[in-house]
Amino acid sequence: MDRRGQGEQRQGRFIRRRWGRGSSRRWTSEDPWNRYNGAESSFRSRERTASSTSSTSSSSSSSGATSDVPELPGFYFDREKNRYFRLLPGHNNCNPLTKEQLQAKEREKKRSMMLLEDNKLRKKAPRPGCNSTLLHKQTQLGLVSEKYFCRRIHEVRASTMRRHKLNLQTSDHSSPDKDNFRFIMADSKCEQIFTVNDSSHGGCKYGLMKLGASQSSLSLERCDSFYFTNHTVNSTCWASINYTDSHVLLCLVGAADTLGCVSLLPASLFWSSHTQVPGRLRSLKICSAWSCAWCNNPFMSNTVSIGLSRKVILKNAVSGETCTFKVNTDVLTQQFALHEPLLYNGCRSGEIFSIDLRLRGSRRENWKASSFHQESAITSVRVLEDENYVMAADMLGQIKLWDVRKTKPVMEYAGHYNEHAHLPIHISEPEGLLLAVGQDCNTRIWSLKDARLLRTIPSPHPVSNNLIPSIIFSSNLGGSRGLTGLLMAVESDLYFYPYNSDEQDVSR
Repeated sequence: MDRRGQGEQRQGRFIRRRWGRGSSRRWTSEDPWNRYNGAESSFRSRERTASSTSSTSSSSSSSGATSDVPELPGFYFDREKNRYFRLLPGHNNCNPLTKEQLQAKEREKKRSMMLLEDNKLRKKAPRPGCNSTLLHKQTQLGLVSEKYFCRRIHEVRASTMRRHKLNLQTSDHSSPDKDNFRFIMADSKCEQIFTVNDSSHGGCKYGLMKLGASQSSLSLERCDSFYFTNHTVNSTCWASINYTDSHVLLCLVGAADTLGCVSLLPASLFWSSHTQVPGRLRSLKICSAWSCAWCNNPFMSNTVSIGLSRKVILKNAVSGETCTFKVNTDVLTQQFALHEPLLYNGCRSGEIFSIDLRLRGSRRENWKASSFHQESAITSVRVLEDENYVMAADMLGQIKLWDVRKTKPVMEYAGHYNEHAHLPIHISEPEGLLLAVGQDCNTRIWSLKDARLLRTIPSPHPVSNNLIPSIIFSSNLGGSRGLTGLLMAVESDLYFYPYNSDEQDVSR
């Protein structure tokens, strides 16, 4: 037998010893190669399932992440190519892909699509049979109730709100103001707007704008004087000492070497035409102030509240009388009730509690009038006209309407997006609307009575956590005979969204 035949014989004996005499290998699911093929086929089947699901479903979560595609560790799903790609951190990659970058890219793509759709002329009703003419006829014939008519007419008006850019008038026309807005706040008459802007020299600046209205147009005039600070403006509210909204209460966060402060500034201080400063100009040095509120209840006139780390301070702005309540967490937001002597506080722990102001100065340990909790840090608390109900928003994006008597939520408004930002909510009870700007820079409008999401307005500028729009909604923008609509400040621009159909023509 030659060498070739001996080699084949030895190879045959080796195979018989390993797999058994007279038997051939049977490929079962326990084989490593088969397990690899199974994993690959499972991966591809999930990919096909995800792509088919994405083509049939267009719903998405409030955070912008796709909920219909399974998330695989170390991979991301590209909807344009309908397949998964591996995330490779490091390996000298100068621009590694991260989950945050992919989510930001997807949010920006959705914003562009929403903005394109929002710019189109709306000729159709938001739903079949929902238009103002038909609703009026049905109401006159008694076919629909007044409650149904109000809800539907607000839905029609919200769907027809269109964007108009406003021109801001300044005393110095040669150097227009291009500093980005941080937030805006209107007084009770919506004739003055307190603004906080980024400063080109660092820090921020704050001042006032005059808001006027005529027929179907708005006009804005910037104040002559600005005040600059290196501190962060944490909270503001209007204060009434000499007359309604005569002062601005300003809460500044302390820096590394300097303490923060809570200042009470006359509104006339921002206009160069004033001859003397009326009222008081006071400042209280405080280490860490998170929030402030002014009491308009006659029972507690001239009273200011300051929310700090682990305590609440009540102070009379005229007499200087001070009362302190100790708590176990940071107080991030506050609001006084108008008729009842109550102060509502929202905390970092998720607790919402009220303080009975009649117990100030007493030594009672149980001074909380009511207390209830949400799942995350509270960012905004608003007391409704019926003071048995309180609206609260938290950092999980949950907005709930609470019945204070039962300390239970009676309604939840879904769709708001927030992860960690201190974002306010806005309530307009004459129109029955709730408005909130999310961390995705979208402005959402809900029906206050049935929690239906009526409209989502995209930001006119690219999405950024540092450029979240600030809004004002009122039925008297510009004064008692003003316009109804939404005023939005984003970057260095101001936009007006008229709410009534007869105000859609001109806006400057």
